Amino acid sequence: MGVILMCLLSLCSLSHTLSPAPILSFHYINECLMSTHTCQMNEHCVNTAGSFVCRRQITCPLGYQISNDVCEDIDECVQGTHNCGPGFECVNSEGSFRCNAKPHCSMGFTQDTRGNCIDIDECGVVGRPCSHGFNCINTVGSYSCQMKIIMCNRGYHASPDGSRCIDVDECQSALHRCGEGQICHNLPGSYRCDCQTGYQYDMFRKMCVDVNECWRYPGRLCAQTCENTPGSYQCSCTAGFSLSSDGKNCEDVNECLTNPCSQECANIYGSYQCYCRQGYYLREDGHTCDDIDECAQSIGHLCSFKCVNVPGSYQCACPDYGYTMSPNGRACRDIDECTTGAHNCSLAETCYNIQGGFRCLSFDCPQNYRKSSDTDCVILTLIGWSSSRCERLSCPNFLDCQNSPLRITYYHLSFQTNIVIPAQIFRIGPSPAYSGDNVIISITQGNEDNYFSTRKLNAYTGAVYLHRQVHEPRDFLIDVEMKLWRQGTFTTFLARLYVFITANSL
Repeated sequence: MGVILMCLLSLCSLSHTLSPAPILSFHYINECLMSTHTCQMNEHCVNTAGSFVCRRQITCPLGYQISNDVCEDIDECVQGTHNCGPGFECVNSEGSFRCNAKPHCSMGFTQDTRGNCIDIDECGVVGRPCSHGFNCINTVGSYSCQMKIIMCNRGYHASPDGSRCIDVDECQSALHRCGEGQICHNLPGSYRCDCQTGYQYDMFRKMCVDVNECWRYPGRLCAQTCENTPGSYQCSCTAGFSLSSDGKNCEDVNECLTNPCSQECANIYGSYQCYCRQGYYLREDGHTCDDIDECAQSIGHLCSFKCVNVPGSYQCACPDYGYTMSPNGRACRDIDECTTGAHNCSLAETCYNIQGGFRCLSFDCPQNYRKSSDTDCVILTLIGWSSSRCERLSCPNFLDCQNSPLRITYYHLSFQTNIVIPAQIFRIGPSPAYSGDNVIISITQGNEDNYFSTRKLNAYTGAVYLHRQVHEPRDFLIDVEMKLWRQGTFTTFLARLYVFITANSL
């Protein structure tokens, strides 16, 4: 950079005229511009006073130098690389510097290029000295500020500094005439009165009245129920629905999340349905499940012996002794204690199984009889089986032969209480039977309470009936006599029946 410094020396005298002073000038050679430097291609030439320097090529702009590989401004004023003369003051700037003439004039004056003191027009400077609302008037060596006087139109007023007209906000200053329920909107130089949202202006009543949006827009605002409110409206939903986040639509409520049912709950659109698990029924309240007493409500027999209700179901039970539950879980099966060896009969006794128990029986033939297995005359039975037979050994006379039994046969039969009557429990007759046979059947012993009766089925067959219900377990021993008339002669046979009535397990 080549800078020419000029020093102007002037002598001022009231009695002498101004005479020119000699001008001294210094010229520096800029080797960088004249290409007289010796810097390489990768170096940058920086001119200095009376010389130059070569700097590594990072290429900093003019007026900057490299410092720690960073381009920093060169303060020519500090480094003394400026070319300001003695009458000038060096002022550094980014990338350069400037030379300002040192003032020698009074306040309010400045020195021109010739060194003359001239008045400073303070009003013409960029930063005006007077505040807004005041006019600046320049004077010799100074200035004065005079307040501006402005006239504003209606709806405006002068700003606090008097510099301009600003709008009057009638809405904020309560200068408006808007009625109750109206909203004041400020306008430039004026204002406007509007009805609030949801209201409209009634020209006849000169007031804002509520708009019923539900009537004006039926079916368009709410999915279900629309309710008008002052200045607005509100959507609501029927039972089983909740208002969605948009405030308009309705969403199904899953009532089952609140456990309204005592057992099972199924959500349905707008409602819910309670259900009960198997073995329960829904009460009239539609929520509570009660246990079904299958034993009391069943048609027919669920169990062969006893039905026990349990929550949600039922169980079948058998008598405490003598029975076990069959695999189907409903019927009771008799335990044959005689077969399983669970009896307590002695060696002299015979174990006979009955429903729900057993009996220990011993059979001894009466005098003049012996045990026999002869089957000349077989007695038929409906229920039960023969256990032992006694045959008569001798007969002293004819009358004794007719009256005493030729054979005594022991039977045991088992029944349950409360069986349907009349029930045929035993049949008796000769085997084989011949044409002309005839029998007479009678109970000779053990029917004192009159539970049994006899009936003749045909000429050669009779039957024993139970014609009164036995309500409690009981054992009977009855003698059934059959007199057979064959070819002009009576022969007597005796069947001794052990009838065991056991508890009903069906």
